[in-house]
Amino acid sequence: MDKEAMKKLVCDTIDQHREEIFKIGETIRVAPELGYKEYKTAAFVESIFKKMGLEFKNKVALTGSIARLKGKSSKVKIAVMGELDAVVCPTHPQADPVTGASHSCGHFMQIASMLGTGMALKYSGVMDELDGEVVLMATPAEEAVEIEYRNDLIEKGVISFIGGKQEMIKLGCFDDIDMAMMCHGVTSNKIEIAETSTGFIVKYVKYTGKEAHAGAAPHLGINALNAATLGLQAVALQRETFQEKDTIRVHPIITKGGDLVNVVPADVRIETYVRGKTMAGVTDASQKVNRAFRAGAYAMGADVEIKEIPGYMPRINNKEMNQLFYTNAVEVVGESNVINNGHTTGSSDFGDIMHLMPAIHPYIGGASGVGHSSDYQVEDPELFYIAPTKAMAMTIIDLLYDDAAVAQGIIRNFEPIYKNKEEYLKAWQEIAK
Repeated sequence: MDKEAMKKLVCDTIDQHREEIFKIGETIRVAPELGYKEYKTAAFVESIFKKMGLEFKNKVALTGSIARLKGKSSKVKIAVMGELDAVVCPTHPQADPVTGASHSCGHFMQIASMLGTGMALKYSGVMDELDGEVVLMATPAEEAVEIEYRNDLIEKGVISFIGGKQEMIKLGCFDDIDMAMMCHGVTSNKIEIAETSTGFIVKYVKYTGKEAHAGAAPHLGINALNAATLGLQAVALQRETFQEKDTIRVHPIITKGGDLVNVVPADVRIETYVRGKTMAGVTDASQKVNRAFRAGAYAMGADVEIKEIPGYMPRINNKEMNQLFYTNAVEVVGESNVINNGHTTGSSDFGDIMHLMPAIHPYIGGASGVGHSSDYQVEDPELFYIAPTKAMAMTIIDLLYDDAAVAQGIIRNFEPIYKNKEEYLKAWQEIAK
């Protein structure tokens, strides 16, 4: 069968299973769970793997699952991923009333398109004519939320990274993977081909002062909240030193501001990210932020502890894979509905994978409202669910057709930032000392 016939066949197969793909996405959308806690969502994904007749490995990085589609050979292995977790947005109409979790970032679409791509390739029979394997991965904990909870898991030795894909890298899940792809929902009416995005480091800051009666004898205390306030102001005053080329973003929150209103605050805690377009930019800004936080403590005579946790590395989309996806997306939705959005300021643990292998992360329109907010909803299910499924399946055919020649060419030309997992893990040790 020639390549174009294969593409038509997988698209026809997706059309035949469109209602099932919609149902997968909508089932997950109304049952949100937070990262490293996605037990119900993981079980649901595994039920689809079983229905597809696929063997799978589960409980990977706590909640992840991996299934494989075999081709006529295994010359190239391509991971197709979807993220299991939600964000925290308790005011969203479909938020979990207990945890505040809500799917206001579109990860439910990712799982639906990942599984839909697998269905298309398997049920159409085209895998039997392709020279590679497609590895379906449901990955946990992409949203970098509940940092204190995840830091506790790290300190207990349960995980090593806050991000699920990072943890899966460490566990060896990508050791035999050659390239990767996934799609992400966006609130627009276009498919957007991304080029780069920001990476970040996480900081967990604890100011310790001394309690005293806030009204009768504040002079006997050391006000940790004042120290934190000075530290935050010093961070703000650093902003003019951040270079525009580095796209630095620093956005702290106070997670604890004291214990009682009539006691001088002695335990104040801050969480923040330092984001940037390159890890060199992140490292430079991170040092300035640390200096600012320490200055606040010094001024008030308080103590400060700054714990740095590996965040995510910037996304660097492979240009050749991007072009393949672009061509197929145009075939699905028309040229006027596909744009290049260049650099974006969001972050994802998929960036870490892109430092090891060629990969892409296009954005798919079809949602309305604002991402991570209470008004995020699916507006155009056809664009949101079906278009990415078709475009990914067609791109996989391009890559694995005819001895996987295109994929092998991309792999030969790719220059990884880190040659292997060991180099990658060492890099994070150096960045987040």
